[in-house]
Amino acid sequence: MPSLPLHDWNLAPIDAIALQKRLAGRVERKDRLDPVHRIAGVDIGFEQDGEITRAAVVVLAWPPAGEGAFEVVEQAVHREPTRMPYVPGLLSFREVPAALAAFEKLSARPQLVMVDGQGIAHPRRLGVASHLGLWLDLPTLGVAKKRLCGRHGEPGPARGDWAPLVDDRVGGRGDGRETIGAVLRSREGVKPVFVSSGHRLSLATALEWVVACLGRTKLPEPTRLADRLASRRDQKRR
Repeated sequence: MPSLPLHDWNLAPIDAIALQKRLAGRVERKDRLDPVHRIAGVDIGFEQDGEITRAAVVVLAWPPAGEGAFEVVEQAVHREPTRMPYVPGLLSFREVPAALAAFEKLSARPQLVMVDGQGIAHPRRLGVASHLGLWLDLPTLGVAKKRLCGRHGEPGPARGDWAPLVDDRVGGRGDGRETIGAVLRSREGVKPVFVSSGHRLSLATALEWVVACLGRTKLPEPTRLADRLASRRDQKRR
């Protein structure tokens, strides 16, 4: 499923920051979602001390089978030399090219993409999930293990409890204080995860999908399985 080029990746950090600010205005924060039959989980890992980027995409059938078991219908791994050193706030320029190449190996297009990372919960409102969503023109959301920006209260103790993640700084839209995500208690007794819209999804819908895809761990099944595939070093490389 190749995507149309959105921009050049070979950019200096100052130019990448300027591009983020422009692209943030193109991110859609309202629902534009087709009926979902396939959900893709995306995660990116690194090998050889960061020299190689390893992107994994796992596609699950929706709805899950009886007793809530998800069926993996397709998966893809792509490895390539890492294009950009780690620069805070510019992670998508380091990770998205490999993710796009992994998507090109899929035989069918998913209708929803969950990314292990941030969506609009980013200082310039363009995290990995938002950037990838713009390239693919697909609904995306981010599920991150750590906060990148914003402030929040503590969510309740029960699974499904959440608290808003808000940011007072001027972001991609320049509205000042805004809700940029949700701090979700995905499993009782564990640290919360950070959910945010990526592209073509509202926060409310993003939360609904994350909760619907939770299994026995703190991560929703699409990103949990992608995380396993992205970090697996003994798997046959494709």
